[in-house]
Amino acid sequence: MVKLTQLTGCLVLFFIVPLTTLAQDPIPILPDTASGSLRPDQAAGGGQGNQSDSIRQVPGVSQANKAAPGNRSDTARQTDTAGREKQAASIKQTDTAGQAKRADSIKQADKPTLKIGGALRFNYNLSSWKKEQVKRGGDFGLDMFRINVDASHKKLDFHAEYRFYAKASGGSFLKDGYLTYNFNDSTNLAIGLVQNPFGNTTYNSHNWFFNLPYYLGFEDKASMGIRFHQRSNRWVYDLAFFKSAMELDFGDKTSIDPSRYSYDVAGRNKEVNQGNVKTEYLLSENKRIGISGMLGGVYNIPTGNMGSRWAAAIHTDLTFGKFNVKLQSMYYQYHLADSAQYNQSVNLGAYGSTYDVATKAYLHTASVAFTQPVKIGPVSKITFYENYSYMDKTQQGATDTQMNVLGMMLTAGNLVTYVDWAAGKNQPWLGPEWQNGLAAGNPDAKWHSRFNINIGYYF
Repeated sequence: MVKLTQLTGCLVLFFIVPLTTLAQDPIPILPDTASGSLRPDQAAGGGQGNQSDSIRQVPGVSQANKAAPGNRSDTARQTDTAGREKQAASIKQTDTAGQAKRADSIKQADKPTLKIGGALRFNYNLSSWKKEQVKRGGDFGLDMFRINVDASHKKLDFHAEYRFYAKASGGSFLKDGYLTYNFNDSTNLAIGLVQNPFGNTTYNSHNWFFNLPYYLGFEDKASMGIRFHQRSNRWVYDLAFFKSAMELDFGDKTSIDPSRYSYDVAGRNKEVNQGNVKTEYLLSENKRIGISGMLGGVYNIPTGNMGSRWAAAIHTDLTFGKFNVKLQSMYYQYHLADSAQYNQSVNLGAYGSTYDVATKAYLHTASVAFTQPVKIGPVSKITFYENYSYMDKTQQGATDTQMNVLGMMLTAGNLVTYVDWAAGKNQPWLGPEWQNGLAAGNPDAKWHSRFNINIGYYF
């Protein structure tokens, strides 16, 4: 059952506090053009303009040039007639030029566009629980190389991102890729490996490590399916159906390959036939609150039986000048159709490895960032952030998980550097409790930390 203190806290944090800002921030809501993102490797733009006003602003057609009352001579009439003919010719020429310009613009819009980008990133890692690494002062090496392809033609858009990691981190794989049909500026339909509309998207964090929901498949997660998106003034709606996680092996009774970006159900089970719904209300253009829901099947490979899972979340994403605040609370639960000995945890996989997670838990995250423009050599902007996550496991005997990341992001043109001090307790990526940290956990687990510098050039 939902705890009374958690419910009260959620209502205050996510609805009462944001609503008090509505009267103080009467910023007009603009038509939807693109979904927002705080990451440096995402960009949004475009839009359609109105016709040129040149026709309505031709010299000689203003109120000042209207004829004055009274009798006039024939010469005046001739002059006036000649003036009107000249004005008419001018209007006709301007109108013809405007039509030609609009025709050229339409032709340009009809031409396919293609943009190829990517990134090359290197990483310095110093982990407190790796004693030999500490002795040698940490390690510095390749993080990843990626290629982005974006194309558009008329109402169709295409996007794909392919990443190359070290073999130990899963090797190469598709992060996401989809085809989008734009009905208009505010409504579209995407099909392919599409991001799940759940909670704060695209990201529920500011740091390089993300927050705990990512490691349980609830942040920046993509699945195979179709998503409908629409914005109507202050309301944003997302509906989606996902047939499965990214499938690489089409065998009859095969587990998923963990070489992937998103954390998906792995091992003895597969996630199938998942539905998502998400609704957001915009208090202003940069302040939003929302709710999300997810319901799907969990197919058990050994038994051939179908289980289920569901999740729900409330979230806010609020910007106050240079400050950004992301808050989210969620609950998830699995009902596995497996034998009793395997029902206390479910296996998730990504980056070439798998671990177990609890079948039900609350996840609470609070992330704050402050962005300051600077002029320090090539550095033009520094974003300072504090991101905290807490996993409240409701299973008897389980030990909770915590994660905290304190750091900053430095922007120097296309060069972006994350400097993070990440700490965790029963967090697989931030300590020695890999297999069981997010499941039952270790009651004797201690806090461990990792100092990390990620340097990336985005093009």
